[in-house]
Amino acid sequence: MIEKHILIEDIDPLLLYGVNNINMQMLKALYPKLRIVARGNVIHVMGDELEMCAFEEIMAKLQKHINKYNSLTEEELLHITRGERSERDGVEGVIVYSVTGRPICARTTNQQALVKAYQENDLVFAVGPAGSGKTYTSIALAVRALKNKEIRRIVLSRPAVEAGEKLGFLPGDMKEKIDPYLQPLYDALEDMIPTQKLREMMEQNIIQIAPLAFMRGRTLSDAVVILDEAQNTTTAQLKMFLTRMGMNTKMIVTGDTTQIDLPHNVRSGLIEALGILKDIKGIGFIELTKKDIVRHKLVTRIVEAYENNQNTQNNPITQNTQNL
Repeated sequence: MIEKHILIEDIDPLLLYGVNNINMQMLKALYPKLRIVARGNVIHVMGDELEMCAFEEIMAKLQKHINKYNSLTEEELLHITRGERSERDGVEGVIVYSVTGRPICARTTNQQALVKAYQENDLVFAVGPAGSGKTYTSIALAVRALKNKEIRRIVLSRPAVEAGEKLGFLPGDMKEKIDPYLQPLYDALEDMIPTQKLREMMEQNIIQIAPLAFMRGRTLSDAVVILDEAQNTTTAQLKMFLTRMGMNTKMIVTGDTTQIDLPHNVRSGLIEALGILKDIKGIGFIELTKKDIVRHKLVTRIVEAYENNQNTQNNPITQNTQNL
């Protein structure tokens, strides 16, 4: 008789144990020659050596399954212990799975092009209207790389342009002042990583979310680094961000050139970079359109209405007619 302690890492132990410990009860029934006690993130096992080896192998497979799918049903536990394939293994084009087990895929042609550009380049610019999935798809790619241990950390950043001088009037410390501007990034992460695990990753700086100003002076290695809302950066700011790239790092820069909040006399660093860097090898450029919008159907109509209004204002014939 031997005794071993199995440490549960990279996943939330509650997902492994199941509601009311139902999964652990099933495992105890499947391995009657073992005494199994789960406490926190450690499973204490005592019993027959051969059955112990089989149990350790199954535990590794269960943790791998949960790390990929963010869930473990009773049926899936039985499939894995019997050596059968999961029914979800046949789904193609999945980047990662949400916390509810929903497959997150590139849903449009241009989103698929973004995934391909990420695979082929170390730096990708993804430009498109609100709701076209550029930020969400980018974060999904980063989470997949982290889960697959291709990188050691994810760094997400945004320029806090809207704050300006008003930032000092907001209540709270610096984190509390800036967090509202970074909330869209939190929302995407919370959809892909269980809450407890996400909190731990942020406490350990495995996932870092910070305003653009905090990037100065850093070298970011072994990471996926995403700059969101890049249309609100100046040329100097975007240059500073791009030159943070270290070894084994991929960068994704996203933005919407129709929603620039900079002062009128300040040129967007994103627009300038798209021209300056267009011929450099190793950089991918993806342009998403209103056809890629995957939010409520009204979002597409709203984008079209603003585009039509802008085209009308820029039409000299219409302007002359209005002046008559």
